[in-house]
Amino acid sequence: MGITRFNPFKKDRQNFPGIVIPLADAPAHHGSGGSDVDEKKGSVDDKSLDRASSSENGAASSSQSETSHLTIEALRAEVEADVATAGHDSAYDRKAKVINRAVQDIGMGRYQWELFALCGCGWMADNLWLQGVALTLTQLSLEFNVDDSTVRFTTCALFLGLCIGASFWGIASDIIGRRYAFNITLFLAGTFGLASGGGPNWIGTCALFSCIGLGVGGNLPVDGALFLEFLPCASGNMLTMLSVWWPVGQLISSLLAWAYIPAYTCTGNGPCLKEDNMGWRYLVLTLGAITFLMFTARFFFFHLYESPKYLLSRGRQEEAVASVHGIAYKNKSKTWLTSEILNEIGGYPDEKEQEQQKLSNSQIVERFFSKFSLERIRPLFATKRLGFTTVLLWFCWAAIGMGYPLFNAFLPQYLKNNGSGDTSTYTEYRNYAITSIVGVPGSILACYTVEIKYVGRKGTMAISTLITGVLLFCFTASSNSNVQLACSCLEMLFQNIMYGVLYAYTPEVFPAPNRGTGTGIASCLNRIAGLCAPIVAIYAGSGNPNSPIYASGALMLAAFVAMCLLPIETRGKQTL
Repeated sequence: MGITRFNPFKKDRQNFPGIVIPLADAPAHHGSGGSDVDEKKGSVDDKSLDRASSSENGAASSSQSETSHLTIEALRAEVEADVATAGHDSAYDRKAKVINRAVQDIGMGRYQWELFALCGCGWMADNLWLQGVALTLTQLSLEFNVDDSTVRFTTCALFLGLCIGASFWGIASDIIGRRYAFNITLFLAGTFGLASGGGPNWIGTCALFSCIGLGVGGNLPVDGALFLEFLPCASGNMLTMLSVWWPVGQLISSLLAWAYIPAYTCTGNGPCLKEDNMGWRYLVLTLGAITFLMFTARFFFFHLYESPKYLLSRGRQEEAVASVHGIAYKNKSKTWLTSEILNEIGGYPDEKEQEQQKLSNSQIVERFFSKFSLERIRPLFATKRLGFTTVLLWFCWAAIGMGYPLFNAFLPQYLKNNGSGDTSTYTEYRNYAITSIVGVPGSILACYTVEIKYVGRKGTMAISTLITGVLLFCFTASSNSNVQLACSCLEMLFQNIMYGVLYAYTPEVFPAPNRGTGTGIASCLNRIAGLCAPIVAIYAGSGNPNSPIYASGALMLAAFVAMCLLPIETRGKQTL
């Protein structure tokens, strides 16, 4: 693979010789498992369709039968059972189900594994900078003569950018496509990350951190939705596995901070000269370089095909089919998907959709700015069940959005002021690094628990959130540094389980045409609440230093209650 082979400015290939096989050559058995639909001589009885509609997995499957090959009648019956289960029946829904089946038959291959690594870069960058900024607070206070409470507003600056970035890129990905958003977000973060290393004063540094947030904020809603839409249904737990990159970002930041800051930090209570306090600048420059390298890997060394479901939702059916062909080509596999099969199952595109494909660039830009409206949000409340789920999910994101930074964004300060007398910079950053290391396995563990029957996504989220909230209260029960280190390590472990499942569950619930909008708003609420966290920490902590931690624990427990009320379990179900 090289730069000359994958030109980032070149359009997607439309022809992949030898990729398409006849439908009759495709296996009749659905790869998602189960046996809910009996297919005999191209017909499906009502009894088996009823079983398909009520199946736990939500996706119809062909059982072992007399026919060993897929037929158009069997595919239509499978799609009808799927849309009956989902409760949505439109041309888009039917064609999206066909694409689900096609991607499932292609299977998990090289394309998805490379995308897993590159989407993981986006998730890693998010926590890389969340923790990176938190780890600079003490040094910014020393160099720029800002008191320990006021310097917490630095995280406000980052969260302001994260908030704007999450809302903008989440909705923009539904309008201009996942592909552009996927590349631009890390470019912005890397560019401003490198610039932040030269921050001239506290205000200027905060402004540069805000600009980093504009890029980083879009990574989670865009990358999660994008990866989900290329993922075979049988490999759905890989979306949860994607979250393993998030604690890796924290681990990298904490290890680099442990290496740089104790060795290159001025002594005393400040203010100090820039040349005596270069540790935080070396940290920020290194994080910026890492982020820019991740952008380079995405843009120059990987050819991202636009999401077929996004293309389908925009009436660009031929391009959606070509995108699936491209995945099969990269995976060295075959596919039976054609436009004719999509039309046969979901109906032929009307004139309006065909005309949409002929829009000029100026018309596309015009439509881009005209569609930031409530029309993008209304489908998230199309049914009572979906609307209730949307409200609960957004509440969870907001509660956790404030609860998480109230503890984690200021954890270095909490560890420093533990009352044990050991407040050396080296010990402070060492303990933070240990906490980060212990937290990494959380997301990996979540990948297994989400597939356990009777536990699933909802159970894993609720249990881990409950334990996280309890551990936060335990952290304040002792001033012994070893006890606090143990509590913070366990809290980080269960918190990463919680976040890993929440990030996977959220895009699974929303339908693809509005998935970016739903996840983007959730992420935006998360950032808005995070924006308020430093204010709460500053004014609540002035009376009792443990008050922000109590608030963090209470918010986690409130999120736990909301998770218990969620009506939808997505384990084993197809996405729209």
